[in-house]
Amino acid sequence: MSEKDTILEHLQRQGVSRRSFLKFCTLAASSMALPLSSISVIADVLATSARPKVIWLSAQECTGCSETLLRAYDQYPVEKLLLEMISLDYHNTLMAPSGLAAEKSRLDSIAGGGHVVVIDGSVPLKENGAWSVVGGRTILDVIEESVVGAALIIAVGNCAAYGGLPGAFPNPTDAHGIDDLITNLKKITTTAPLVNIPGCPPIPEVLTGVIVNFIISNYQAPAVDGLKRPLAYYGSLVHDNCSRLAHYKLGNFAKSFDDAGARQGFCLLELGCKGTVTHNACTTKKWNNNTSFPMLSGHGCLGCSEPNFWDRKGGFYKSL
Repeated sequence: MSEKDTILEHLQRQGVSRRSFLKFCTLAASSMALPLSSISVIADVLATSARPKVIWLSAQECTGCSETLLRAYDQYPVEKLLLEMISLDYHNTLMAPSGLAAEKSRLDSIAGGGHVVVIDGSVPLKENGAWSVVGGRTILDVIEESVVGAALIIAVGNCAAYGGLPGAFPNPTDAHGIDDLITNLKKITTTAPLVNIPGCPPIPEVLTGVIVNFIISNYQAPAVDGLKRPLAYYGSLVHDNCSRLAHYKLGNFAKSFDDAGARQGFCLLELGCKGTVTHNACTTKKWNNNTSFPMLSGHGCLGCSEPNFWDRKGGFYKSL
């Protein structure tokens, strides 16, 4: 593929019809809650935009965030995102090359700038970062090199956003989230906007939606809250759209996970549900192809999109 190919040209080379292209633009407008009149604008942007170069870097992580990407079902399924909308030039779990060839792919991709850097996992600082090493270099060094000239940085998952499980007490590796390294510790220098997509793991459609919306917004970062989370997905509390909300308002609370109240859909607040203090799209986007979310399936929200959720006093099952 020519590096000068636009997204539309690339789609046409893959046999995508003009009608299918416009259908995709309609879905994109719907995802951003835009009026139908914006469809032609989105189509014009995609018709003239090149596919963005994306590199995915993994620090201290469990690969759960990569697994969640592979389960993106909604308007932007992973095969469309990876093979048509973006150029995923580096991902050490998904890419075919290894060793020096893999690192060459990363260096070639960041040359010239304008790329998107996706990071999952926390970054350790103890022992000069030796707890997370790629190709003989610390992941901090690799990240510092990779964000130079980047157009957007996305911290995927609670670990990359806030430190996550590796950063939980007693934090043996001195693990930190990307925002902390940029804003407070000054370990990473960049002018690129940062978007946090926290969760353990995050909802797959949120990740793919942010990337695609970045493209159709002419490479502009989305509106974010005080924790740099995209408002389109983290602007409401999980509690606000919970299927058990009516029982909460009536004061009906389950006393155990297997009592009659729990089976009738009573609120799980007294069993430790953190939905009243957690911002995420679980109850609107849902999981597994819009099938369910924790409270619908009988378990309380753990608050995994919030900072320090692993260290919350009382643990997961103590009532707020």
